[in-house]
Amino acid sequence: MKGKVTLEEHFALPETFTSTTRFSKKGMGEDLRHRLMDLQGDRLREMDEFGIEFAIQSLNSPAVQAVPNVTEAIALAQRANDVLANEVVKRPDRLAGFAALPMQDPEAAAEEMKRCIKDLGFVGVNVNGFSQRENQNSLVYYDVPEFRPFWAVVEELEVPFYLHPRNPLTDQMPFFDGHPWFTNSPWAFALETAMHALRLMGSGLFDEYPKLQLVIGHLGERIPFDLWRLDHRLKKSPQGIPAKKTMREYMRNNVHLTTSGQFYDPPLHLTMHEVGVERIMFSVDYPFETTEDACVWFDDAVLTEPERLAIGRDNAIKLFNLDLK
Repeated sequence: MKGKVTLEEHFALPETFTSTTRFSKKGMGEDLRHRLMDLQGDRLREMDEFGIEFAIQSLNSPAVQAVPNVTEAIALAQRANDVLANEVVKRPDRLAGFAALPMQDPEAAAEEMKRCIKDLGFVGVNVNGFSQRENQNSLVYYDVPEFRPFWAVVEELEVPFYLHPRNPLTDQMPFFDGHPWFTNSPWAFALETAMHALRLMGSGLFDEYPKLQLVIGHLGERIPFDLWRLDHRLKKSPQGIPAKKTMREYMRNNVHLTTSGQFYDPPLHLTMHEVGVERIMFSVDYPFETTEDACVWFDDAVLTEPERLAIGRDNAIKLFNLDLK
């Protein structure tokens, strides 16, 4: 399929690259570094080769979210956003930007978001999971009351919020001890991100701000595969959950999913059944996944052509109000 749009694609600054080396095989670190730093060369060449017209870029994980010093986190977010804006302006026909935000300070995050959307022309926000604040063992999640004014600004700006994974603090999770191969992207990313997304839904956030639109990757971090049981058990044992609606209702009205790193028909088909074709968008997760793997799979996936067009292009154009014909 020609004209694909993709939106979980990453770049890095020199100071944020070191946190991503564990995702590459031995001896591949320099290639990963090159691909993360280069937004105008191989990235665009591969997009051309495999039929991607447009890609929304975001800072690698965990980056800003792993900087406990609030002042330093604010400065890093601003620097990353300025770098990305300078790259996007070179090829606005091919690239757009997601804002990195210093969520350690909700007020500063809201101000930086406004700057990125109104002044830099970014099309949304990408935040790498929970934030560490003041010390390395802190975990700040965004369902807590101090973030309600921030979410009000997100709704006012009418921009999607991409909740991207980061590794949980596995030293607080003894079941990972001795099993490092299950940390990060094989399993821990989904565990962490799904719980954060469910916290947002369960907190009543989308009842208070019903126009908010959340995006999560990897076909929903496994939430769609257990959605029936989740609502079934919450109905039988709600235990005071603040949410006024079912998780399925939020997933079908306030959440969008991408195919990033999930290049396999059966989970795609299940997700389509559970949340609807209109809530799913194609993505690669470049450069941690290859453009070729993602595109060859998607172009051959068992879909009707209207479904392929919606997932591969139209849904993203509509959600992010992209100026693409």
